[in-house]
Amino acid sequence: MSHYPPSVLRLIREFTRLPGVGGKTAERLALHVLGAPRKEAHALADALIAVKETVRFCTSCFGLSDAEVCRICADPGRDRGVVCVVEQPAELVAIEKAGAFTGVYHVLQGVLSPMDGIGPDQLRINELLDRVRDGEVEEVVIATGTNVEGDTTAAYLSDQLAPLGVRVTRIASGVPLGGDLRYVDGMTLKRAMDTRHAL
Repeated sequence: MSHYPPSVLRLIREFTRLPGVGGKTAERLALHVLGAPRKEAHALADALIAVKETVRFCTSCFGLSDAEVCRICADPGRDRGVVCVVEQPAELVAIEKAGAFTGVYHVLQGVLSPMDGIGPDQLRINELLDRVRDGEVEEVVIATGTNVEGDTTAAYLSDQLAPLGVRVTRIASGVPLGGDLRYVDGMTLKRAMDTRHAL
């Protein structure tokens, strides 16, 4: 690999910083960019810069947005009485793709993981509680993963929400134990959402 010019080596090195991209894949991507038309390379570079400059967290749900409020939160057709709590924006996208939910979302930006130093204050839990206290929310659907951290987070949220008088449900069967929502097929997610149950 050291036979490449420094600029190509730099590009390969940058590609290896991406999750799941090893040295061989990074080399292939760099050579693809090198062989692509100048216009395509500029489009890729522009897209990378634009996403860093324009994407932010929605001020309501903390999902990804190009505006202050995301398109889901801004949609008057969504049921604001039902809030689906997910770990990351990727899970929100997975549920949306499945067409399984017509309410709004709340993205925690992670899960409770004391071993990693992630407690309630590092997540968007207080903002969720504030949304419920505002009175419009009737049901909170907890759609965290079914691994230990996801279950711990679900139990913690249930305890915090109980005194607020809101119905708390958890996505039901269909999501495999230890599964990551981003990789569950649409039909399974739809079934899990349709058969959610009280905690």
